[in-house]
Amino acid sequence: MNLDEYQRLALRTARDLPAEERLLNAALGLSGEAGEFADSVKKLRFHGHTLDQEELLKELGDLLWYTALAANALGVPLSDVAKRNIAKLSNRYPNGFSEQASRDRIDL
Repeated sequence: MNLDEYQRLALRTARDLPAEERLLNAALGLSGEAGEFADSVKKLRFHGHTLDQEELLKELGDLLWYTALAANALGVPLSDVAKRNIAKLSNRYPNGFSEQASRDRIDL
């Protein structure tokens, strides 16, 4: 499955709202799901829990759903978001990531 197909299928479960409302729903949803992902990792690191990969994958899926909703609200396919991110990373780290490149980088 490609990203645009995922976006199309995932958004079948989204409410039909104006773009600004979809964007707000996405922003709040991304924040909430990121918190749930972080909480699972916190419990792993600081509470002695075992890695619950299924739970983390579920939260990543929820993050992807809200990302698809946000892209839709902005009127772009999810593949465009991915392409733009790769272009940004390629520009920022043309030779791949290194700690030195991170310290020396200049964002345009």
